Amino acid sequence: MKDLLNRVYVETHGCSTNFADGEVIAGCLSKAGYEISNTIEDAEALVYNTCAVKMTTENRMISLLKKAPKDKKLIVTGCLPLINFERLKSEINFDAALGPASGTGIVDALEKVKRGQRIIDLKNDLKPPCLLPKIFRNRVISIVPVSYGCLGSCSYCCVRHARGRLRSYSVEDVLARIRRDLDLEAKEVWLSSQDIGTYGRDIEENLANLLNRVVELKGEFYVRVGMMNPNSALEILDELVKAYVDPKIFKFLHIPVQSGDDEVLRRMNRPYAVDDFKEVVESFRKRMPRITLSTDIICGFPGESGEAFESSLRLLKEVEPDILNLSKFSVRPNTPARNAMQIPQKIIKERSKRIGEKHKEIALEKNRKWLNWKGPILVDEHKNGSWIGRNFAYKPITLKTEEELEGRVRIIQIKQAYPTYLAAETVR
Repeated sequence: MKDLLNRVYVETHGCSTNFADGEVIAGCLSKAGYEISNTIEDAEALVYNTCAVKMTTENRMISLLKKAPKDKKLIVTGCLPLINFERLKSEINFDAALGPASGTGIVDALEKVKRGQRIIDLKNDLKPPCLLPKIFRNRVISIVPVSYGCLGSCSYCCVRHARGRLRSYSVEDVLARIRRDLDLEAKEVWLSSQDIGTYGRDIEENLANLLNRVVELKGEFYVRVGMMNPNSALEILDELVKAYVDPKIFKFLHIPVQSGDDEVLRRMNRPYAVDDFKEVVESFRKRMPRITLSTDIICGFPGESGEAFESSLRLLKEVEPDILNLSKFSVRPNTPARNAMQIPQKIIKERSKRIGEKHKEIALEKNRKWLNWKGPILVDEHKNGSWIGRNFAYKPITLKTEEELEGRVRIIQIKQAYPTYLAAETVR
């Protein structure tokens, strides 16, 4: 029977954790005897591992699913089915809808679809075994979820409904998965989670301890630590900063502030103040002055006054993050913020434009400080005709060469600076 539906196309969107889930989906299907197709045309079944964190993302996912060929079986997994199942059900003719992190469940679902069943399995509390097979999206990069879910209850967030409450893997499970991937010649490990700062709270562990164990593993590799909220970082700040100093850890900190105004943070149900965010940033920069700082800001959250917006703009100028993930507020299903008085879209767009333009200036100036820097980079990607490598601060640095560089270390010198990347020449 399987030969009637043997070729499967898998496509993933969203965060690094979702990409890890997508690698496992492909790996489990392959182990079960299915052929993973590189194109939609060659496949008989399509698996879309979706994201719906923002309204724009949800719209893009729905548009993508509508374009799926009608003569192929369609399986929708990831966050969209749990975030807005009613819309998915009304607009898309799917054969199966699953929640995120389905693990081997994807195989069972596809087998049932082959038998003519329509499957709806919307669980948000799964934690698949750590050593399930996977097919790498990028052979240099090992994406390792250390936990699923979170402990927060942000009033704008729909992802917590899709990902559920915190479920951490043991340190030994995480180490086992990293060891396996390093044996497969991965050079860069992404530790991912919805809020990695809360790692281990449910199993009497913490992120600092995990990092200390990870860097003890043998081999030449680097670790990128995922996003952590200010309050979760603050609770283990001293130990965390000390762990980050290790040379195997990329000096990269993703800590979203979301607003520069304490009253807006209260409305968002974010359990910290702006000064807490600044304390975390200052503590890291004191020990690692060249650390790359990434943060998030939401423009136009309900109740954001003109003064509150100006506070966010002032914070941006004061803290000068290297990377800014800027979002225009959009209403999400089943969130308290959807019932609040909304700010007109015209105002949101104006505020977003002002912050975006200011950050572009800041980012360019920050990157110019790297001009003529010389040192090693790990090449982890090939894109638009250029190789892209990362230095100790996880700065994206492009190289133009015909040489095959994937997974290699090169000594480079930075020659040009742009707001979002640096360009270099090889020294050796």
